[in-house]
Order: sequence, then C-alpha cells, then structure tokens
Amino acid sequence: MHAPDDAYQYQEVLVSPMYLAGSNGTGEAGFAPVAQWPHRYLDEGPCQLLVTSPDQRIRIGWFGDDFDLWKITAATDAVAAPVWTATFNHVTPAEIVSGLTTALARDYAESDALDDSPCFLAKPSYRWADAVRPLTDAGWTRHGGAERGTIEIVAPDKQAGILIDNRLFDRDAETYMLWAGPPGWGTRAEATFTAGTPSHLIAATAAVMAESAPVVRERHQIDRRMQHLVTMTPVASVTPIPEVQVSRAPTPLDVRRTAVTQAVHRAARAPRTAADLRVMAAQSRSTGAAQKRAGHPRPRPLPGCQPARRCHGAGADAHPKPYSTLDRPCTTGVHRAHHDHARPGHGHDRERLGPAHRSS
Repeated sequence: MHAPDDAYQYQEVLVSPMYLAGSNGTGEAGFAPVAQWPHRYLDEGPCQLLVTSPDQRIRIGWFGDDFDLWKITAATDAVAAPVWTATFNHVTPAEIVSGLTTALARDYAESDALDDSPCFLAKPSYRWADAVRPLTDAGWTRHGGAERGTIEIVAPDKQAGILIDNRLFDRDAETYMLWAGPPGWGTRAEATFTAGTPSHLIAATAAVMAESAPVVRERHQIDRRMQHLVTMTPVASVTPIPEVQVSRAPTPLDVRRTAVTQAVHRAARAPRTAADLRVMAAQSRSTGAAQKRAGHPRPRPLPGCQPARRCHGAGADAHPKPYSTLDRPCTTGVHRAHHDHARPGHGHDRERLGPAHRSS
C-alpha cells in the first residue's frame, strides 16, 4: 500500500543549484555524449558497465554499488596504464559527469588514430588557474582558510568549491577535487582528478558546475538534509517556452504577389492611366492563378546546413573533452570528506541505468 503523499514525493521538480541536486539514480546524462561508443555490461565484479572509445584508449566505468560511482581514465593505448584518472562519487549529479564526457567525445572526434598526443592526453597546464577559470569567471572566489600548499575556490553560496593540492607531484596523486554540499554520506558530491589530467578537461567539468540551469529530479531524490539548501519548482508550474517561428525564403509566387500589391498601392494614389489599367489586369491574373493552385500546398524548403564546428585546441582557454581505464585511484592527496563515514557494502540501494543505454 502506498502512503497518501506518494504522488507528492514522486512529483518532478526543477532543482537549483544543480550541483546540490544529487544523483537521479541513472547515468543517462553522463553517458549521452558517448552513446555511440562500444559498451559492455559486466555480470561479475564491481564495474557493471564499461564504455570505451573505439580504440579503447578512453574508458568509462560505471560502478552501481560503490561509493565511487564513476571512474574515467585515458591511456596511450588499449593495454597501457592510465595517464590520468577521474572519479565521481554516488552523490555527484550525472549532469556534472557529462561535462567531462562531452569534452572527451569532442577530443576523440578531433584526434587522429595514429596521433600519439591527442588533446585528451595533453600535459596539464603549469598554471592551476587554467583549470578553474570557468569558476572564477562565474564569480567563485579564493577561500582564505585552505591549508598551506593548497588552494580552494568556493561558490558565492559557500556550498560548492574546488580544492587544489600543490603539495603532491606523483602523476597518480589526486590533486584536484570538485565538491558540493555539506560533508556526509548522501550529502557531499565529490569529483577527483589525478595530477596528469589535462587542465581543459577539469575546466570543462567545472564549467557545468558554474552554470545556473536547474535539473529535473523527483522530490524523494533530494536528501532531506539538502532540501533547505535548494530551490524546488514543480515542473508542471513552469510556463512552456513558445515555439520559435522559423522564417522561410519567399517563393516566386510570393515575390510576384508582393510586386503586384506594391504596384496597386502606387496606382491607388495616382490617376487611372493606361499603365494603371495594366497593373489591375496583372493583379486579376495573379489572383486567379493562386485560386487554381489552392488545392496543392507548397513543399517546405529543405533545412539549412549547420555550420561546421571549429576544432578546439588544448590551450589554456579551450575546453574540450576525454575518457578512462579501471584502476582505483590513489587515495593519498586531496582529503576526502567521506573518510569519517563508514563505507556501506553492496546492500544499499543499487543505482540503475536508464533503458536508453542498453544495446539493442
């Protein structure tokens, strides 16, 4: 039997800020940019779904029963050790993960199969500011309480930020951590990046956090401890955006009608001369022809071509996108907020994948 308030709890709402919305229980938004890549559902082991680039240099692992729900890596070839690793915990909205997967998909599309240095394997910038520029451009500011050797940039509401640890030099050390929400199991979203992660990929992920667009969730998916920190607007109460009327190119008949109408207007302001009579006769012929064609609608013009996207480089200001392998990253480095909380086993609710990502 369902409780009386079930309908209310399952009501869809727009949640903002997005970085406090938590997971919706599916990975659809994160996998959407790489929907065409090969994917394998795994029956055994902690990794339940593995999506790879066609050459398997980029790997995206989904761990539905683990604290680190996503693990994304990139390597020089299919069997090489990862050059960098990114992990996202079970509270991180999949929309944030999509910032990285979208950048990876674009980087891969712009790379050459024989290229030994694609954008998704570019060396990180020596300036930490390049990785956080989307945040600072959005008004996030440096926090004064960070430990020596670390830098922290926080959102205006103090409920999200990025911690940079400059004390670690090992390639596998987690030097960047995006976070959102108060510390605690079920309330703190965390995304970590190892030292070898290209700066533009971290920036692409951070850029999604800096956006203000709300995301759709059901009310029961918002942790009760988070409800006072977010704004929830019922989807049904949002006024739909009217469809944009697309203008079409005028047809020859439209041009002729316009010319005849303009001539008639000019004739109406002048004496009825022989030329005026010819104009009136032309108007009569045009109207008759239009009436005969009334039963045959005009075909719609073909849609215009979309302009080609410019290739983005791996410079400090570019924000492309990458992928991963499956080794759990080193836990040294950035201090995780969940260290003080017990890690539950596989008995808790299992994250599920949306049907949109199962192979036919």
